[in-house]
Amino acid sequence: MTSTPTSSPPTTERDDESGSFAWYGTMTPQGRRAFKGAFGGYALDSYDFQVLPLSMVAIAAYFSLTTAQTGLMTTVTLLVSALGGVLAGVLIDRVGRVRTLMITVATYAVFTVLCGFAVNYPMLLACRALQGLGFGGEWAAGAVLVAEYARTRYRGRVLAFIQSSWAVGWALAVIVATLVMDNVDPDLAWRIMFWTGALPALLLVYVRRNVKDAPEVTERLAQKEARVPLSSIFQGSLTRKTLFATLLATGVQGGYYTIATWLPTYLKTERGLTVVGTGGYLSTLISGAFCGYITGGFLVDRLGRKKSFALFAVLSAALLITYINIPQGSNDLLLILGFPLGFSSSAIFAGFGSFLAELYPNAVRGTGQSFTYNVGRAIGAFFPTAVGFSAGSAGVGSALVYGAIGYCIALVALLGLPETRGTELA
Repeated sequence: MTSTPTSSPPTTERDDESGSFAWYGTMTPQGRRAFKGAFGGYALDSYDFQVLPLSMVAIAAYFSLTTAQTGLMTTVTLLVSALGGVLAGVLIDRVGRVRTLMITVATYAVFTVLCGFAVNYPMLLACRALQGLGFGGEWAAGAVLVAEYARTRYRGRVLAFIQSSWAVGWALAVIVATLVMDNVDPDLAWRIMFWTGALPALLLVYVRRNVKDAPEVTERLAQKEARVPLSSIFQGSLTRKTLFATLLATGVQGGYYTIATWLPTYLKTERGLTVVGTGGYLSTLISGAFCGYITGGFLVDRLGRKKSFALFAVLSAALLITYINIPQGSNDLLLILGFPLGFSSSAIFAGFGSFLAELYPNAVRGTGQSFTYNVGRAIGAFFPTAVGFSAGSAGVGSALVYGAIGYCIALVALLGLPETRGTELA
């Protein structure tokens, strides 16, 4: 199966490139509502994920965990997210993008809250794993939904703005963590952080009332042409795309989750920063991340998908190695370098939404996009665990080099993938 040219979603708005937000004006009213729903879903997805890294020190102390055990919590979440992503991918193509979005948001919200009631480490590990079921599928559901409303010439930046909501959710989590951890006993504070994971329930009300699938998807579902097996993404020319796209997702997410999972611990344990101090450093990183997502989206449309991935993979690896080798006592330099590190490690994600959507035709778009992104995430999940095991002897800072290895893997994966800029969605 291959993508064939079709017309872009109709619009009565002007179609020019004047202004950074011209793309928003080219979307139909229904497309804008889909954009808002997907943006909110991914922001809250990020919030619920970041609760763990930001509470990790308090959780480790409460349950007397080793670094390997703390790293395993993230790995289990990401591993189960692969299963959630594959299941969600099938649902996306069988019951629709919007219904799947609602199911995944409800799932990650419920199990995030239940993490706050854990009485021991195995229970926390189990709840966190089940949270991964929803976490794994939400991004693909939202990304496919919006990709099918976006105009071809703007698709990269539209999906990049969706991706930028990760930084919004991350920032919100840091603000809440700073307030809670600094004012509540640590033994209760980490539980409160998980309980705030109920926020996504508010989004479900909006999505249910306002968001619909693109017309061509609704028509296909009504005609019952949605029974496409998972094996379809391993047939013909799609096989190579699926394998190399999964490898690309593995490298990028292995690098990213190494940073996202262990950087707060590194700043606290090896740099001696307080909770408030860590929040300040992370805010610089997150500011860079938000700018990276947005800038990356424009570069994806102008340079092409592959060149953008390659550029930011090289920058991310170089900046991470530089960051962990800054001498002790030079914390001001850490603060300064946090912005470009957050920028590059997030800008590389800007192309995923458009690139993966363009690799697959309508009938298996959800399956292909969710499978490659989430299986890659699951394999990349071993990177934080590797850091946890290595940190015991080498220290967290030295072990963070695994992140740079991930970005090198991403560069290799690009050799087997086509450039898709300008592809019309079939």
